[in-house]
Amino acid sequence: MDSAAEKSIIALDNWLQSPAGAYVRAFEQACLEELTADIFGYNALQIGVPQLGALAASRMPNRWQVATRTSNADELAFASNGRQIAAAADFTELPFASSSIDLVVLPHVLEFTAEPHQVLREVERILIPEGQVIICGFNPASLWGMRQGIGRVTRNGYLPDTGEFISMPRLKDWLKLLNLSATRSHFGCYAPPCRTAHWLSRFAMMESAGGRWWPYLGAVYVVHAIKRVKGMHLIGPAWNKKTSKRPAAVPAANRIERIESE
Repeated sequence: MDSAAEKSIIALDNWLQSPAGAYVRAFEQACLEELTADIFGYNALQIGVPQLGALAASRMPNRWQVATRTSNADELAFASNGRQIAAAADFTELPFASSSIDLVVLPHVLEFTAEPHQVLREVERILIPEGQVIICGFNPASLWGMRQGIGRVTRNGYLPDTGEFISMPRLKDWLKLLNLSATRSHFGCYAPPCRTAHWLSRFAMMESAGGRWWPYLGAVYVVHAIKRVKGMHLIGPAWNKKTSKRPAAVPAANRIERIESE
Protein backbone atom coordinates (compact mmCIF):
# COMPACT_ATOMS: atom_id res chain seq x y z
CA MET A 1 0.00 0.00 0.00
CA ASP A 2 1.41 3.39 -0.98
CA SER A 3 2.07 6.25 1.45
CA ALA A 4 -0.89 8.31 0.22
CA ALA A 5 -3.34 5.52 0.98
CA GLU A 6 -1.78 4.97 4.41
CA LYS A 7 -2.10 8.70 5.21
CA SER A 8 -5.76 8.59 4.17
CA ILE A 9 -6.52 5.69 6.49
CA ILE A 10 -4.62 7.33 9.35
CA ALA A 11 -6.68 10.50 8.82
CA LEU A 12 -9.87 8.45 9.01
CA ASP A 13 -8.66 6.68 12.18
CA ASN A 14 -8.02 10.03 13.85
CA TRP A 15 -11.39 11.45 12.74
CA LEU A 16 -13.25 8.44 14.16
CA GLN A 17 -12.03 9.44 17.62
CA SER A 18 -13.87 12.78 17.38
CA PRO A 19 -17.46 13.29 18.65
CA ALA A 20 -18.78 13.06 15.09
CA GLY A 21 -16.76 9.88 14.56
CA ALA A 22 -18.22 8.34 17.71
CA TYR A 23 -21.70 9.28 16.46
CA VAL A 24 -21.05 7.46 13.16
CA ARG A 25 -19.52 4.43 14.87
CA ALA A 26 -22.54 4.06 17.16
CA PHE A 27 -24.95 3.96 14.21
CA GLU A 28 -22.81 1.59 12.15
CA GLN A 29 -22.17 -0.72 15.10
CA ALA A 30 -25.90 -1.15 15.72
CA CYS A 31 -26.64 -1.63 12.01
CA LEU A 32 -23.84 -4.15 11.48
CA GLU A 33 -24.80 -6.18 14.53
CA GLU A 34 -28.34 -6.46 13.22
CA LEU A 35 -27.18 -7.50 9.73
CA THR A 36 -24.42 -9.94 10.66
CA ALA A 37 -26.31 -11.78 13.41
CA ASP A 38 -28.35 -13.78 10.89
CA ILE A 39 -25.59 -14.48 8.34
CA PHE A 40 -24.31 -18.02 8.74
CA GLY A 41 -21.12 -19.65 7.55
CA TYR A 42 -17.60 -20.49 8.73
CA ASN A 43 -15.33 -17.57 7.87
CA ALA A 44 -16.03 -13.85 8.32
CA LEU A 45 -13.63 -11.01 7.54
CA GLN A 46 -13.57 -7.33 8.52
CA ILE A 47 -11.27 -5.12 6.45
CA GLY A 48 -10.11 -1.85 8.02
CA VAL A 49 -11.37 0.39 10.85
CA PRO A 50 -10.34 -1.78 13.82
CA GLN A 51 -12.11 0.69 16.14
CA LEU A 52 -15.39 -0.79 14.88
CA GLY A 53 -16.42 -4.27 16.03
CA ALA A 54 -18.18 -5.14 12.78
CA LEU A 55 -18.23 -8.88 13.56
CA ALA A 56 -19.14 -8.63 17.23
CA ALA A 57 -22.57 -10.21 16.70
CA SER A 58 -21.46 -12.73 14.07
CA ARG A 59 -21.96 -16.42 14.93
CA MET A 60 -19.28 -17.68 12.55
CA PRO A 61 -16.52 -19.73 14.21
CA ASN A 62 -13.66 -18.00 12.35
CA ARG A 63 -13.61 -14.21 12.38
CA TRP A 64 -10.74 -12.24 10.89
CA GLN A 65 -9.72 -8.59 11.25
CA VAL A 66 -7.38 -7.19 8.59
CA ALA A 67 -5.89 -3.72 9.12
CA THR A 68 -3.00 -1.79 7.60
CA ARG A 69 0.51 -2.08 8.91
CA THR A 70 0.27 1.52 10.16
CA SER A 71 -2.73 0.86 12.39
CA ASN A 72 -2.35 1.41 16.10
CA ALA A 73 -1.03 -1.71 17.83
CA ASP A 74 -3.51 -1.26 20.69
CA GLU A 75 -6.40 -1.26 18.22
CA LEU A 76 -5.14 -4.48 16.61
CA ALA A 77 -4.77 -6.04 20.04
CA PHE A 78 -8.34 -5.03 20.85
CA ALA A 79 -9.57 -6.58 17.61
CA SER A 80 -7.78 -9.85 18.36
CA ASN A 81 -9.58 -10.37 21.66
CA GLY A 82 -12.01 -13.25 21.96
CA ARG A 83 -12.32 -15.48 18.90
CA GLN A 84 -11.34 -12.87 16.35
CA ILE A 85 -7.87 -13.03 14.76
CA ALA A 86 -6.09 -9.81 13.75
CA ALA A 87 -3.62 -9.45 10.89
CA ALA A 88 -1.90 -6.63 8.99
CA ALA A 89 -2.04 -6.76 5.19
CA ASP A 90 -2.40 -4.79 1.98
CA PHE A 91 -6.10 -4.44 1.15
CA THR A 92 -5.39 -4.81 -2.59
CA GLU A 93 -3.70 -8.21 -2.05
CA LEU A 94 -5.63 -10.04 0.62
CA PRO A 95 -3.88 -13.14 2.04
CA PHE A 96 -6.88 -15.45 1.62
CA ALA A 97 -7.59 -18.21 -0.87
CA SER A 98 -10.16 -17.69 -3.60
CA SER A 99 -13.74 -18.64 -2.66
CA SER A 100 -12.86 -19.11 1.02
CA ILE A 101 -14.75 -16.37 2.91
CA ASP A 102 -18.49 -16.34 3.67
CA LEU A 103 -18.81 -12.70 4.78
CA VAL A 104 -16.71 -9.57 4.23
CA VAL A 105 -17.37 -6.21 5.92
CA LEU A 106 -15.80 -3.06 4.44
CA PRO A 107 -16.33 -0.04 6.73
CA HIS A 108 -15.17 3.12 4.88
CA VAL A 109 -12.34 1.31 3.09
CA LEU A 110 -13.24 2.11 -0.53
CA GLU A 111 -13.32 5.87 0.13
CA PHE A 112 -9.87 6.01 1.71
CA THR A 113 -7.85 3.74 -0.54
CA ALA A 114 -6.08 4.66 -3.76
CA GLU A 115 -7.42 1.58 -5.58
CA PRO A 116 -11.06 1.00 -4.56
CA HIS A 117 -11.80 -1.12 -7.67
CA GLN A 118 -8.92 -3.47 -6.90
CA VAL A 119 -10.09 -3.84 -3.30
CA LEU A 120 -13.56 -4.77 -4.54
CA ARG A 121 -12.09 -7.26 -7.01
CA GLU A 122 -10.16 -8.89 -4.17
CA VAL A 123 -13.32 -9.10 -2.10
CA GLU A 124 -15.16 -10.75 -4.99
CA ARG A 125 -12.27 -13.19 -5.43
CA ILE A 126 -12.19 -14.43 -1.85
CA LEU A 127 -15.97 -14.64 -1.41
CA ILE A 128 -17.60 -18.04 -1.86
CA PRO A 129 -20.53 -18.31 -4.31
CA GLU A 130 -23.51 -16.65 -2.60
CA GLY A 131 -21.08 -15.08 -0.15
CA GLN A 132 -22.06 -11.70 1.30
CA VAL A 133 -20.39 -8.30 1.59
CA ILE A 134 -21.43 -5.29 3.67
CA ILE A 135 -20.04 -1.85 2.81
CA CYS A 136 -20.21 1.33 4.91
CA GLY A 137 -19.65 4.73 3.33
CA PHE A 138 -20.24 8.45 3.63
CA ASN A 139 -23.16 9.73 1.54
CA PRO A 140 -22.23 12.70 -0.70
CA ALA A 141 -25.95 13.52 -1.08
CA SER A 142 -26.37 14.66 2.53
CA LEU A 143 -25.84 17.67 4.76
CA TRP A 144 -22.41 16.29 5.61
CA GLY A 145 -21.59 15.91 1.92
CA MET A 146 -22.59 19.52 1.25
CA ARG A 147 -20.54 20.68 4.24
CA GLN A 148 -17.55 18.73 2.96
CA GLY A 149 -17.84 20.32 -0.49
CA ILE A 150 -17.89 23.80 1.03
CA GLY A 151 -15.02 22.88 3.33
CA ARG A 152 -12.80 21.91 0.42
CA VAL A 153 -13.27 25.36 -1.08
CA THR A 154 -12.66 27.16 2.22
CA ARG A 155 -10.01 24.61 3.32
CA ASN A 156 -12.01 23.86 6.45
CA GLY A 157 -13.34 20.36 5.87
CA TYR A 158 -15.62 18.50 8.23
CA LEU A 159 -14.70 14.97 7.16
CA PRO A 160 -11.14 13.85 6.32
CA ASP A 161 -9.99 15.70 3.20
CA THR A 162 -8.23 12.63 1.79
CA GLY A 163 -11.45 10.69 1.17
CA GLU A 164 -13.18 10.31 -2.20
CA PHE A 165 -16.79 9.73 -1.24
CA ILE A 166 -18.83 7.37 -3.41
CA SER A 167 -22.53 7.86 -4.06
CA MET A 168 -24.93 4.97 -3.57
CA PRO A 169 -25.84 4.61 -7.31
CA ARG A 170 -22.17 4.64 -8.28
CA LEU A 171 -21.31 1.98 -5.71
CA LYS A 172 -24.15 -0.24 -6.91
CA ASP A 173 -22.82 0.05 -10.47
CA TRP A 174 -19.40 -1.11 -9.29
CA LEU A 175 -20.96 -4.04 -7.47
CA LYS A 176 -23.05 -5.03 -10.47
CA LEU A 177 -19.96 -5.22 -12.70
CA LEU A 178 -18.49 -7.80 -10.31
CA ASN A 179 -21.71 -9.86 -10.08
CA LEU A 180 -22.30 -8.57 -6.55
CA SER A 181 -26.02 -7.97 -6.29
CA ALA A 182 -27.08 -5.27 -3.80
CA THR A 183 -30.05 -6.54 -1.81
CA ARG A 184 -30.51 -4.06 1.05
CA SER A 185 -29.36 -0.56 1.95
CA HIS A 186 -29.62 1.50 5.14
CA PHE A 187 -29.08 5.21 5.82
CA GLY A 188 -28.39 6.94 9.13
CA CYS A 189 -26.81 9.91 10.94
CA TYR A 190 -29.25 12.68 9.95
CA ALA A 191 -27.94 15.29 12.40
CA PRO A 192 -26.28 18.40 10.91
CA PRO A 193 -22.45 18.40 10.72
CA CYS A 194 -21.74 19.57 14.27
CA ARG A 195 -18.32 19.16 15.85
CA THR A 196 -19.31 18.74 19.51
CA ALA A 197 -21.15 15.91 21.22
CA HIS A 198 -23.47 18.44 22.86
CA TRP A 199 -24.86 19.75 19.58
CA LEU A 200 -25.01 16.31 17.99
CA SER A 201 -27.13 15.09 20.90
CA ARG A 202 -29.45 18.09 20.60
CA PHE A 203 -30.34 16.99 17.08
CA ALA A 204 -31.05 13.40 18.11
CA MET A 205 -34.73 13.82 17.18
CA MET A 206 -33.66 14.13 13.54
CA GLU A 207 -32.81 10.42 13.42
CA SER A 208 -36.42 9.26 13.47
CA ALA A 209 -37.61 12.21 11.39
CA GLY A 210 -34.91 11.71 8.77
CA GLY A 211 -35.58 8.00 8.46
CA ARG A 212 -39.23 8.81 7.74
CA TRP A 213 -39.20 12.00 5.68
CA TRP A 214 -35.84 12.11 3.88
CA PRO A 215 -34.45 8.55 4.22
CA TYR A 216 -31.84 8.81 1.43
CA LEU A 217 -30.16 11.92 2.86
CA GLY A 218 -28.42 10.30 5.82
CA ALA A 219 -24.73 11.08 6.24
CA VAL A 220 -23.82 7.39 6.24
CA TYR A 221 -25.07 4.41 4.24
CA VAL A 222 -24.66 0.65 4.67
CA VAL A 223 -25.04 -1.58 1.59
CA HIS A 224 -25.54 -5.34 1.75
CA ALA A 225 -24.73 -7.38 -1.39
CA ILE A 226 -24.48 -11.07 -2.38
CA LYS A 227 -22.03 -12.66 -4.82
CA ARG A 228 -24.08 -14.20 -7.62
CA VAL A 229 -22.63 -16.99 -9.73
CA LYS A 230 -24.33 -17.65 -13.03
CA GLY A 231 -25.55 -21.19 -13.58
CA MET A 232 -23.72 -23.55 -15.91
CA HIS A 233 -24.97 -24.10 -19.47
CA LEU A 234 -24.42 -27.38 -21.32
CA ILE A 235 -22.49 -26.93 -24.56
CA GLY A 236 -23.54 -29.34 -27.32
CA PRO A 237 -24.76 -29.54 -30.92
CA ALA A 238 -27.44 -27.12 -31.90
CA TRP A 239 -30.43 -29.26 -32.81
CA ASN A 240 -32.35 -27.39 -35.47
CA LYS A 241 -35.91 -28.53 -35.94
CA LYS A 242 -36.38 -28.01 -39.67
CA THR A 243 -39.89 -28.25 -41.04
CA SER A 244 -40.43 -30.83 -43.70
CA LYS A 245 -40.78 -29.53 -47.27
CA ARG A 246 -42.72 -32.59 -48.44
CA PRO A 247 -46.48 -32.10 -48.86
CA ALA A 248 -48.68 -33.60 -46.19
CA ALA A 249 -50.47 -36.82 -47.21
CA VAL A 250 -54.24 -36.86 -47.37
CA PRO A 251 -55.77 -39.56 -45.14
CA ALA A 252 -57.02 -42.45 -47.32
CA ALA A 253 -60.04 -43.08 -45.10
CA ASN A 254 -61.61 -39.80 -46.11
CA ARG A 255 -61.16 -40.60 -49.81
CA ILE A 256 -62.74 -44.08 -49.49
CA GLU A 257 -65.72 -42.66 -47.67
CA ARG A 258 -66.17 -40.15 -50.47
CA ILE A 259 -66.09 -42.87 -53.20
CA GLU A 260 -68.58 -45.05 -51.35
CA SER A 261 -70.97 -42.21 -50.95
CA GLU A 262 -71.02 -41.66 -54.71
